[in-house]
Amino acid sequence: MTTTDRIVRVRLSSVLLPLDTPISDAKVLTGRQKPMTEVALLFAEIDTADGLHGLGFGYSKRAGGRGQYAHAGEIAAELLGEDPSDIARLWEKLVWAGASVGRSGLSTQAIAALDIALWDLKARRAGLPLAKLLGAYRDSVRCYNTSGGFLHAPLDEVLANATAAVGRGIGGIKIKVGHPDARVDLARVKAVRDRLGEDVPLMVDANQQWDRPTAQRLGRALEEYALTWIEEPLDAYDHAGHAALAASLDTPIATGEMLTSVAEHAELIRAGAADIIQPDAPRIGGITPFLRLAALADHHRLQLAPHFAMEIHLHLAATYPQEPWVEHFEWLEPLFNERLEIRDGRMIVPDRPGLGLTLSDRVPGWTADSCEFAS
Repeated sequence: MTTTDRIVRVRLSSVLLPLDTPISDAKVLTGRQKPMTEVALLFAEIDTADGLHGLGFGYSKRAGGRGQYAHAGEIAAELLGEDPSDIARLWEKLVWAGASVGRSGLSTQAIAALDIALWDLKARRAGLPLAKLLGAYRDSVRCYNTSGGFLHAPLDEVLANATAAVGRGIGGIKIKVGHPDARVDLARVKAVRDRLGEDVPLMVDANQQWDRPTAQRLGRALEEYALTWIEEPLDAYDHAGHAALAASLDTPIATGEMLTSVAEHAELIRAGAADIIQPDAPRIGGITPFLRLAALADHHRLQLAPHFAMEIHLHLAATYPQEPWVEHFEWLEPLFNERLEIRDGRMIVPDRPGLGLTLSDRVPGWTADSCEFAS
């Protein structure tokens, strides 16, 4: 006789995590954004009649956090009474519950936390890390640090951060570029390459702030530094421009983090606009759409380097057929009791069930709002 569990409780929390230092990248230096002082998170906790629990989260930077929380609150009750194993069907149900606001952007980002909680619950039920439930190709993933290389940091601080990260066992370093004075970018890249030597992978990220001529000119100038990739040299939706760069430069082009659906990524792939695709599971609607996109990316033989949220993306990157990268950001660590292990340039997939995360006792102090739905 087949028996099924059912969802009896969904809890949502809007959490505002303060950052130790205001963060500036090229978008700030060009006047398009203000320095970032906090990360807004949407947490979803799902409980079942059999006593199982799942934890998921999404996030937003600078704006959108309250919108995600509000939309999640409109649709979360749709999960009550449902079998939590039917994740793909439930993702579609949540999409249709909010169909009038579309299938990308904030609407699917609100679904992401719920979807990720369902996958966490399913893996916990199986007693497996999420990567093992999905089918892992590896037990560790190459990792690179980004948080130490922002443009607000003086060069000597960037160099010290890079040295310390490599000393901790992190495998690569990414620094921000896109300064209004291109000479500053070139000087910073040269200094970091000289400090690290030729054997440490080095990436740069322009955060969409170059125009096409600037990207071509600086892309050529950066070739001598043997970069692992140039990230977001152009506007995220300029697929033709990215494709031209990918075709003309030896350095690989990486992009995709700002796209908010599988459909948007499919257009990016169709245009040949990236050598390395950088999807973000919380931004495209969770793990369910991420897996669909990963299959498409692998079909096109693209490399994978998911954006941010290493606590989620480590598991997903471990399941990708080609050797991927995962991005090291320590910003979210205060939210959780657990820490991810890094060794010999790689981030180790934890052996704990699910995502392997529990919320720290500091989270209630950062919680701006919460709501609960129960049956």
